[in-house]
Amino acid sequence: MACTEGYVEGAFGRTWYKITGDVTAAKPPLVVLHGGPGCTHDYVDSFKDLAATGRAVIHYDQIGNGRSTHLRDKGAEFWTVSLFLDELDRLLNHLGIAGRYDIVGQSWGGMLAAEHAVRQPAGLRRLVIADSPASFKTWVAEANRLRRDLPPDIQEVLQRHEDAGTFDQEYFDAAKVYERRHVCRLVPKPDEVLRTDQAMIDDPTVYRTMNGPTEFHVIGTMKDWTIESRLHAITVPTLLVSGHFDEATPLCVQPYADHIPDVRWKIFEQSSHMPHVEEKEACLAAVAEFLDAG
Repeated sequence: MACTEGYVEGAFGRTWYKITGDVTAAKPPLVVLHGGPGCTHDYVDSFKDLAATGRAVIHYDQIGNGRSTHLRDKGAEFWTVSLFLDELDRLLNHLGIAGRYDIVGQSWGGMLAAEHAVRQPAGLRRLVIADSPASFKTWVAEANRLRRDLPPDIQEVLQRHEDAGTFDQEYFDAAKVYERRHVCRLVPKPDEVLRTDQAMIDDPTVYRTMNGPTEFHVIGTMKDWTIESRLHAITVPTLLVSGHFDEATPLCVQPYADHIPDVRWKIFEQSSHMPHVEEKEACLAAVAEFLDAG
């Protein structure tokens, strides 16, 4: 499948993107929003296989991450939802697809996709929100509930370091126990997931600022984020995706199901936070079926 890469210039640097397939194909192009905030496109790279169904698939690294411009000196006031919404709009316009496109957003990418959709952009046709909470307060409460099932010694290490504010290697090693249960259950992790992991180690600016040091210790600028009261404004058909062992638990996802008028929900029984990796074929098939239904 043909693949092209390029950059979109913006006020604060440039955004790298990759197109798999042909944007002039009959089916609307699919734009993939990665998670984090602060991840890279690598771990959601599997969605490129949907180009085989006759649509272009567009990945990009959000500003501050991956192959896009890094801005390590920017403070908390810089990293906002609006920054990333503006970047998405700029990408759509640059590629000439703002009039007709679909979106799949994973984790933070799904939150960003929902923020985009509540604005009711004229060109958005279908929306996939994968493994995403509708409120960070619910996310944290559920993460702490899941955390209480970790081995007592792991819980002790995590709590001790969080109380002291010492996020060292011992802390992150303990956090991996949670990640193996609720983020990616595949052993070993696929290469594309490892690439994103390493990128976040190399430059944790965005993740640490907006989220915090780990998936469950959310102390960043997004800690009070919620979209629950605005979900009724999403008018396009929407597919929710999550995993049985997902850190985005049913309670996290439920507001999307309750308040988006045209919605359906698929739970993958053998997956945690990455059904597109853990049950790749089944997940991609479900997404393709949904996108083709319109």
